[in-house]
Amino acid sequence: MTTETRPSDPADPAAARAALLADPGPVGRPRREALARLTDDWLAGLLAAAGAPAGVALVAVGGYGRGELSPRSDLDVLLLHEGPIDRELPEKIWYPVWDAGAKLDHSVRTVAEARAVAAADLKAQLGLLDARHLAGDPTLTAELRSAVFTDWRASAPARLPELRELGRERAERHGELSFLLEPDLKEARGGLRDVVALNAVAATWLADAPRDGLDAAALRLADVREALHLVTGRATERLSLQDQDQVAERLGVLDADSLLRQVYEAARTIAYASDVTWRAVDRVLAAKAGRGRRAVRRAFPFTGPFTAPFTGAGRGAGAVARGDVERRPLAEGVVEQDGEAVLAQGARPATDPVLPLRAAAAAAQNGLTVSYATVRRLAAECRPLPVPWPDEAREQLVTLLGAGEAAVPVWEALEAEGLVTRLLPDWERVRCRPQRNAVHRWTVDRHLVETAVRAAAMTRRVARPDLLLVAALLHDIGKGWPGDHSEAGEVIVRDLAPRMGFGPEDTETLAVLVRHHLTLVDTATRRDPDDPATVEAITKAVTTLPELELLHALTEADALATGPAAWSAWRASLVAGLVARAADRLAGAGTAPVEAAPTAEQERLAVEAARTGEPALSLRAQAEGADPGTEPMGVELTLAVPDRPGLLGTAAGVLALHRLTVRSAGLRELDPIGAGPVLLLSWRVAAEFGELPEAARLRADLRRALDGSLDVARRLAERDAAAPRRRGIPTPPPVVAVAPAVASATATVLEVRAHDAPGLLHRIGRALDGAGVRVRTAHVSTLGAEAVDSFYLTDEAGRPLAAGRAGEVAAAVRAALG
Repeated sequence: MTTETRPSDPADPAAARAALLADPGPVGRPRREALARLTDDWLAGLLAAAGAPAGVALVAVGGYGRGELSPRSDLDVLLLHEGPIDRELPEKIWYPVWDAGAKLDHSVRTVAEARAVAAADLKAQLGLLDARHLAGDPTLTAELRSAVFTDWRASAPARLPELRELGRERAERHGELSFLLEPDLKEARGGLRDVVALNAVAATWLADAPRDGLDAAALRLADVREALHLVTGRATERLSLQDQDQVAERLGVLDADSLLRQVYEAARTIAYASDVTWRAVDRVLAAKAGRGRRAVRRAFPFTGPFTAPFTGAGRGAGAVARGDVERRPLAEGVVEQDGEAVLAQGARPATDPVLPLRAAAAAAQNGLTVSYATVRRLAAECRPLPVPWPDEAREQLVTLLGAGEAAVPVWEALEAEGLVTRLLPDWERVRCRPQRNAVHRWTVDRHLVETAVRAAAMTRRVARPDLLLVAALLHDIGKGWPGDHSEAGEVIVRDLAPRMGFGPEDTETLAVLVRHHLTLVDTATRRDPDDPATVEAITKAVTTLPELELLHALTEADALATGPAAWSAWRASLVAGLVARAADRLAGAGTAPVEAAPTAEQERLAVEAARTGEPALSLRAQAEGADPGTEPMGVELTLAVPDRPGLLGTAAGVLALHRLTVRSAGLRELDPIGAGPVLLLSWRVAAEFGELPEAARLRADLRRALDGSLDVARRLAERDAAAPRRRGIPTPPPVVAVAPAVASATATVLEVRAHDAPGLLHRIGRALDGAGVRVRTAHVSTLGAEAVDSFYLTDEAGRPLAAGRAGEVAAAVRAALG
């Protein structure tokens, strides 16, 4: 006998049910449907045997109404009638069910009474949406279904927020199914209750869930739930640790870990579909309430890839309205629309492999997510990144990770469409991988993302926030391989980092961080801190102060992302003490940056500026990693100007006016013909929206700014007032500090670490000019969304600043960034 056959003795429902459940055939929908059919026939027979009059119907609701029964599911049944009925009639049906040992949730109502109950009780209304006729008068069941759906659609604007709140309450009580070691398959976020909610939303005709993979995910959870009922013999929804091996065996799955990965993957599909659907619901309800400008019909379903136009913010555009849709530029090829990041009309996914990361970074930095249609289009049309990655791709990844909490939903959207695995192939081995350790709160992949989230709050503590964020994302990547995951991770990173475009030194640093991400906490808690060998173990692992500060921040981020039991004030103090001792041992290893000799082009520009007394400028386009014929990704700009006050701030302001983002910059003095110093500024800049300025126009504006005919500060203020930028996400406050005197013997070094923003370097330069100090040398870096700058300052006589004076200058810069 298979699950498709009927029991041989339908007169004995208990025996027939037992025979069906004892069938050794595989667990699955056919068995549940057969169980529902068996129950249908039984209940129909009971109604007939009770002598039900005309105008009576027996209706299955809730899970039973959907036509599938798990072995221990309750029977949700409604006895529907249109006139008076014998009070004994329901008992003639219910008592045999109870006598057979089945759990019964029953009610007796007219259509009007059922509608009234549904109007007052959302859960009852949801159950009635799945009403299915069992026996009796079918027209009565049809009348009920028609009325229930009419009421549901009419009340949707009021009921959908209530339905969403029920889901939030369940998630708070039961957690996220995707990460729990003992998940509730029904009630946790991403569980079977969420599937019911999504179907209810679809029944309103206002929005629908993305259906790709959703039915398969729901089916997988239902199969696991059925196997759990068969293994335990109980109506339990919690997949306990002690039952997982038996459930896996019942389902023909390799082991409990493989079972959990399948459950997690299904839950993520459902949770992501829920997120997409509820965002669509929000747009529809806002439009219906008159708060939105987008037509309701556009919110969902998606009939094809929708793109929004990009009108070129480089020409001064702010928010752009077209028809009833408002769009705000975010990055090249990316605009904000209805609270999501979408592709601009001119975006070219097929020829722009960096676009997925650029869209993700722009969305996260603005506290948005990437729309469902956009992610699907990017996954379908974008080609893989070239190897090694172009600089922009690496910078956009760092910018995405640096957004902290805001990066999580964006990362989930990318992962749902396979874009993360396309970027990082080794990610597939850790994706949805359980961690059978009570200390860990997350699966391996989510722990890596959470570690990057924690690290984003520590970017002001390190000189290389980009390396910190990437190391946080990859530190446990080796858990997908046999053996020590730190050693395996080091091997992976040594291969992956060059593919991502990191140079040999940065690759070495990342490999050291991944290999030793547990070394600090293990050594601090297991070794004698006063033993010289303890400190020596650390200084052998990390050999420079920058590496040590990176490892310290990574250690803390890793522990905080693991769970509350992994980090405490006691552990923090032990690690900090060990780091301080190691730093003392490594002190003096850091040196000031060594300037390379000027190139022939730089010397030529310096000579020209010295002879003419005018700015000399050259622009060299970069198109690293791009296909021939594509737009250059940035430019190298070299500017030579006879020394004068305010040069740095003025030049940076002109670049900001032209919407050029400074990725790195250097400033130095030359005296090429002995006629006086010339300041040489070497910039690497990128166009904010892909439109590079003409060199002649840039040179003209620089001259005007330097001679005072162009008020840069006023023009920037006017532009910002005309098109104010989105507030964005919370970021750590800027850090402005005077470096120890050992950093330079001839100048005072001012270090500035801040979240990058348009005009940031202009504000810093103006503050330094206003403080009356000379910027002898500057080293400016933008790493992802973080600016890490060092300014070598002297007084007018060319001497380092006094301590008090240096403090005043730092305060002035801090105020300018406040």
